[in-house]
Amino acid sequence: MTTSVPEIYDLSSTKTTHIKPDLGLIYSHPAYFIAFSGGFGLSPIAPGTVGTLAAFPLFWLLNQYLSPIYFLLLIDLMFIVGIWACGLSGKALEAPDYGGLVWDETVAFLLVLYFTPIDWAWQLAAFVLFRFFDIVKPQPIRYYDKHLSGGFGVMFDDMVAAFFTLLCLAGWKAWVLSEGYF
Repeated sequence: MTTSVPEIYDLSSTKTTHIKPDLGLIYSHPAYFIAFSGGFGLSPIAPGTVGTLAAFPLFWLLNQYLSPIYFLLLIDLMFIVGIWACGLSGKALEAPDYGGLVWDETVAFLLVLYFTPIDWAWQLAAFVLFRFFDIVKPQPIRYYDKHLSGGFGVMFDDMVAAFFTLLCLAGWKAWVLSEGYF
């Protein structure tokens, strides 16, 4: 499939142009649209947080129509597509992990929501924990963020943040709630 891109948004050319991404850029190529989570990454304030919030309506919609196995397969497919989209977009923008590329946050938090109880308190806790791990990047998240490159590196460190989020929620549920502290 050939995608024609308007010349002003053809970021694959050899000339070095620093352009500010906008809706025109995002709609000029499917990879840009995906990597910016359909435009959520254009937020001037906390694009990663906005990209994470984009997972909520996506989860509520998909959870209504997909069986568990299809939901997980879709998340796998979204991860694989994200490797391509974030890799291509990062290379085109000459910033491998450009702040507006938020597909990694959207997909990773979608996975977190899948395994989180459907209750506003649990989902709020999951959101806060995920943002904490994604922003602070404690080890080994920081290691993967620094040592893995391209689209896979962009996507993988957020999956590790999702793992730590789920681990904390499981620990809270297993040890604190089971002991009757709350």
